[in-house]
Amino acid sequence: MRRPPVPTPLVQRLGSAPIVRSGSLPGYGALFNAGLLHHDGRFHLFARAVRDGYRPNPGSGPRFLDYISDLVVFVSDDGHSYEFGYVLASAGANGVHCYEDPRVQWVTSNGDRHLVMTYTNLPPSDTGLPWRIGAHHLDFDDGRFVLDDASGTLLGPDGVENKDAVIFNLADGRVAMIHRVHPNMQVAVFDDLDHLWAADARYWDAHLADIDDHTIITPSAGALGVGAGAPPVETPHGLLLLFHERNRHGVYTMNAALLDPATGRVDAVLDEPILVPDLDWERNGDVDDVVFVQGVHRLDDGALYAVYGAADSHVGAATISTGRLVEQLLNGGGHGRTPVVGASLV
Repeated sequence: MRRPPVPTPLVQRLGSAPIVRSGSLPGYGALFNAGLLHHDGRFHLFARAVRDGYRPNPGSGPRFLDYISDLVVFVSDDGHSYEFGYVLASAGANGVHCYEDPRVQWVTSNGDRHLVMTYTNLPPSDTGLPWRIGAHHLDFDDGRFVLDDASGTLLGPDGVENKDAVIFNLADGRVAMIHRVHPNMQVAVFDDLDHLWAADARYWDAHLADIDDHTIITPSAGALGVGAGAPPVETPHGLLLLFHERNRHGVYTMNAALLDPATGRVDAVLDEPILVPDLDWERNGDVDDVVFVQGVHRLDDGALYAVYGAADSHVGAATISTGRLVEQLLNGGGHGRTPVVGASLV
């Protein structure tokens, strides 16, 4: 008697090992939390690279001492085997003390496409200043990406801890930015990239004053926080957003939501994560029990190729069935994490 076929998992890891492993690049320890771009026929991985010499902090304050990270690029023809390419951004340059957690995204503004990198701009710990959203435009020259130094800026309200930013276009061409003022995710909408870059205290003071109206996803019951992962992916049923949640046990998981392309608001969000730390290198590292999605690319067969940080030490990769995930969101997604439905975004 023929047995029925075993259903293919919704999410399949590319293998039992990371695609980029901690300590594999001379001069650096942890290599993790990478943005992703498929360009010119190759995968480009924008990884956070922590310089050698950091160590656990035995006292109060930050988890590690002498913890400084650059952004480095790895390249691959197949998405499985990556080789080091170059250092994209060095800590201390461009007025940035430390670069963390880059996302890379194409954004259309005033009829032109722009490649924008958002990241966490971490100030020196002794300043008492909060982490902020940093942003640069990127250019591609002679086979590598380079920062447009003059474009560097801080986005979001001054003096407020703010991170996990992704930028994307709404259906009418406006520019939206999902960001995270702890513990929720908010969306801010702008006429174009110039408007985003130039948004001043008047814009952000009004945004903060009505922050509940701009909140799109809150943590599930008992969870500690949420944050955007990869830039949203267009589907016929809306924008697919992969995000992370830190659950009540401190475990970081990969989660999914479907956004309205006209407003950036959530139409559906899955109650359960689609990927949790399971393999040894996802469960044990500089920070245990972390999968932290930051980059995604739609493959020729329609599946999503996603990269994620693992235990704040490595980079992992997985493929996701886009159709099945969207079907689950449409059929089983709810609005339980959307605290305000139909509120004004601007």
